Amino acid sequence: MRDFWNARYADSAYLFGTEPNAFLVSRADLLKSGQKVLAVADGEGRNGVWLAQRGLDVLSVDISPVALEKAGRLADKAGVALRTETVDLLAWEWGRDRFDAIVAIFIQFVGSDERQVIHRRMVEALKPGGLLILQGYTPKQLEYGTGGPPHADNLYDESTLRREFAALEILHLREHEEVICEGKGHCGMSALVDLVARKP
Repeated sequence: MRDFWNARYADSAYLFGTEPNAFLVSRADLLKSGQKVLAVADGEGRNGVWLAQRGLDVLSVDISPVALEKAGRLADKAGVALRTETVDLLAWEWGRDRFDAIVAIFIQFVGSDERQVIHRRMVEALKPGGLLILQGYTPKQLEYGTGGPPHADNLYDESTLRREFAALEILHLREHEEVICEGKGHCGMSALVDLVARKP
C-alpha cells in the first residue's frame, strides 16, 4: 500500500489540492487553539496545515513518506509547525485518551473489517469530551466516479457510521450529494456522508 500511495503522490502537483476540506472548515468553531489534534491519513497535509494555522497542535500521519514530505513543504510555506509521522494505521500505537480531536477526511483505503479496527482505535485515542470530525463517500459514489476507491466495501453510509461509532455521542450525521473539487483527486458531483461525534 505504501508503494501505491507513494506513486500517487509522486507528482509535484498536490493530488487533492492545498486547500482544506470544506466540511472540516465548516466545523472550525468546534476546535480551540492549543488542542491536540490527529489528522488521520492526512496525505499531503492540506487539512493538517489548516489546523496548524488555527493554533492547534497537529500530528499528521500517513503511510506515504512522499506525501508527508510534501506536507512539510506546505507547512513551511504557510509558516506553521506540523508534526508528521509515517505510519501503518493498522499497526500503529494510537494511544488512549490522547487527542482532543481526530480529523478523518476521505480515509477510505481499507475494507470494512480493517476499517472497524481503525474506527475502534479512533474512539480509544480520543480524550473524554474529544471530537471526531469525519467525511467520506457513500456507496452511491461508485455511480459518479469522481473520486474515492472503486470498492463498495471501502465506502460507508449513515447507518454504518452510527453503528461503528455507537460509543460516541452523535452531534451531526448526514448523507448528501454536492459538487466538490479538491485537486484532481476529488472533483465533480459526489455522494458524501458527514459525521461529528463526541466521546462521553
